[in-house]
Amino acid sequence: MARKELIALRGDPKLLRLVLVAPILQVLVLGYAVSTDVRDTRMFVVDHDRTAASRALVESMTSSGYFRVAGRSDRPEDLVAALDHGRAVVGLQVSPGFAAALNRPGGATVQLLVDGTNSNIATVALGYAEQIVRRYGLTRAPTLRPPPVDLRERAWYNPALLSRVFNVPAVLGSILLLVCLLLTALAVVREREIGTLEQLMVSPITPAELIVGKTLPFAGVALLDMALITGIALLWFRVPFTGNFLLLLLATMLFLLSALGLGLLVSTVANTQQEAFLSTFMLFMPLMLLSGFMFPISSMPAGFQWLTWLNPLRHYLEIVRAVFLKAAGFEALWRPFAALALLGSAVVSLAASRFRKTVA
Repeated sequence: MARKELIALRGDPKLLRLVLVAPILQVLVLGYAVSTDVRDTRMFVVDHDRTAASRALVESMTSSGYFRVAGRSDRPEDLVAALDHGRAVVGLQVSPGFAAALNRPGGATVQLLVDGTNSNIATVALGYAEQIVRRYGLTRAPTLRPPPVDLRERAWYNPALLSRVFNVPAVLGSILLLVCLLLTALAVVREREIGTLEQLMVSPITPAELIVGKTLPFAGVALLDMALITGIALLWFRVPFTGNFLLLLLATMLFLLSALGLGLLVSTVANTQQEAFLSTFMLFMPLMLLSGFMFPISSMPAGFQWLTWLNPLRHYLEIVRAVFLKAAGFEALWRPFAALALLGSAVVSLAASRFRKTVA
């Protein structure tokens, strides 16, 4: 049965593109598109001081790489118009007498205006701007009293705080889930549509052998996709891998139990390939949203946080990110490993039970 599935897979160019080319394109697109980094943010400058000090402040903002000057004017109305029409995300207004006030006890004043339409970008850009202005103030007015608390910031595991280092490993879980769901569901439903599933059930093959034969080739395809995506993450996106590859492989195999079981479950409720396709995406989206891939689980309502414990993708992403970035071992990850094993066993048992009933 497994050999028959592999031959069918090899003889179907569309399916081959789905399992080999599509994951590569997805990891490249998602690796670049799913980014929360703030770079080259458009900034509109209104400089009322027009001194070397005010120009140095603007230069310190642009030289950081986080901001670029999208426009200048002497009128505050132009700054407001730039924010209103989306020509700028950040507005910097330097007050008259800025340079002269730098060494006074009260200090100088600058105003930052941020377009809050996208709260995430606005918060990150505002944080960068505040740090740059504070650092500039300390370098330009060394005679003033230093701040009472000297804060030294350092980010562990991702020192540059690059979003792709956090997101690209997580793409691995989402692609494996989608591939396993689609392949398993479509393969079984296709057999049912052309009437060969009933022929298989009256053959000497047992239901357990049929299920294993249907899912085992797709587990192999998923492991091949895992190797491809991991290679792209390491070689193309330069995501550091500090953990144990065997631990990642073990987690992937446990996760595939749930993914293949869910695909088999979809095949028991769908009668046509179109229904299977739609059902797969109806299942895939909630699993993605409740996995911590896009939004932190800690910011979800309490009820949804509890619901995420039933999501195998949540536990897999926890393991993948910890293995990639923190070199975490099994002693630190035994809980998500146990959850994946329990969920995988439960899903496969439920799917196998329903599968036997639907083909009986």
